[in-house]
Amino acid sequence: MHQFLLFSPEVAAARAAGKPIVALESTIISHGMPYPQNVRMAREVEQIIRDGGAVPATIAVMGGKICIGLSEEQLELLGTSPDAMKVSRRDLAYVLAQSKLGATTVAATMICAALAGIQVFVTGGIGGVHRGAETSFDISADLQELARTSVAVVCAGVKSILDIGLTLEYLETHGVPVVSVGQRGFPAFFTRESGFNADFQLDTPAEQAAFIQTKWQLGLDGGIVVSNPVPEADAMPKAEIDAITLQALGEADAQGVTGKNVTPFLLGRIKQLTEGRSLATNIALVKNNARCGAALACAMQSH
Repeated sequence: MHQFLLFSPEVAAARAAGKPIVALESTIISHGMPYPQNVRMAREVEQIIRDGGAVPATIAVMGGKICIGLSEEQLELLGTSPDAMKVSRRDLAYVLAQSKLGATTVAATMICAALAGIQVFVTGGIGGVHRGAETSFDISADLQELARTSVAVVCAGVKSILDIGLTLEYLETHGVPVVSVGQRGFPAFFTRESGFNADFQLDTPAEQAAFIQTKWQLGLDGGIVVSNPVPEADAMPKAEIDAITLQALGEADAQGVTGKNVTPFLLGRIKQLTEGRSLATNIALVKNNARCGAALACAMQSH
């Protein structure tokens, strides 16, 4: 047992019984959505995973421990605390050593899931290469983590606020396969299409599980992106979201917003400019990913 890991009773029981477990990140709760929608979404996503035959393990850092699975009170704390730090690989040791409250990003959740022996992780979207990265060097640590940490990440692609072409190039360079579900196109979070294709289309959980396990059995360490497009009924029109994204990017630039503050700023502005419709899409895609991730975790178990 790893000294920093603290398993919730539900997750500990699942481990003992050999049940499939799905990791969930916590930055989406603390920094990704407003209260109370964030906590409600977290509870609903956990329930979708249970209904899908797996056990949810929302991950966060609290009291000097990496908590694998959170109680109702812990979810509430994350959803309401202004002090929750956004924790990536760089920050994990500091937040643990200082006993601070930390919400895990995609990168940190992958690290913690791997420590806990969890192979499938569900999120909204992964980070990527930011627009203008050729001068700013602003590339999400999520991509480097995907190159090195063996966890399958179910997401709705990357947000169109990023440079999607460069993000896919970076993943290809680092040997990270990008799989799409139900279509060849790589999704762009709020929209089903980004204008780019995934590497491979694998529609069934059994096919996905066979591919992922073959990769790892070959000794090819590192993650897999399982990109699962937002359902048609919940998607936003691409032209509209692209125009709004450009406007929000211009405002961020004008106001000198940089670094890890860019994404929360842009998502907040997009939510205002779409009058809340982007938040509804965000919640719908996370729930859809939870269904996909639960099915994949079950298939990984039985494969």
